[in-house]
Amino acid sequence: MTTTPELARNGPPPSFMELVEGITPGDARLIMCIQCGTCGGSCPSGPDMDHTPRQLFAMVRAEMVDEVLASNTPWYCVSCYYCTVRCPQEVHITDLMYTFKSMAIRAGKFQDSAGPDLAGSFVGYVENYGRSFEFGLATRQYLRHQPLKLLGKAQMGLGMLTKGRMDLTPHKIDGLAGLQAILNRAKAIEEEQTL
Repeated sequence: MTTTPELARNGPPPSFMELVEGITPGDARLIMCIQCGTCGGSCPSGPDMDHTPRQLFAMVRAEMVDEVLASNTPWYCVSCYYCTVRCPQEVHITDLMYTFKSMAIRAGKFQDSAGPDLAGSFVGYVENYGRSFEFGLATRQYLRHQPLKLLGKAQMGLGMLTKGRMDLTPHKIDGLAGLQAILNRAKAIEEEQTL
């Protein structure tokens, strides 16, 4: 099992579940998962995930560290929080997905470059425009990783464009400088904590 220095302690090493719970900010409530499947059934990215969140949590309990960290599931999480809102046990699923991403990066375990690439593109748009740019994000992702599937999405994309649900160019938010200052401060705090 891979451990991180944040939770090094005397005595037996923590279980994978304890490790995940310990490094997830706040109360993740992972132990409360009853394997109902509501999270996977709610997820708009579910069809692209190799494991549903419920399956990933079962893998955590089974100490399948490498498999969890190599999974594409956290990378396809769009952070809509729909799973978290619908969870009958109030498990903080989206927060756990961020923890899994962080752990996978530290361990160098993720296999599919599409997930980290999607996350990087999303962050880039938010940093530069203050919001996501769906057309650019989806187009870039499909061109880089699934170019043949892009044709199948063209009709839906055209429908969204014609109905004004999506723009061809990104638009900056008002007060972008303030958001960028917040993001820069958050990065500085994160760097301070990793030293």
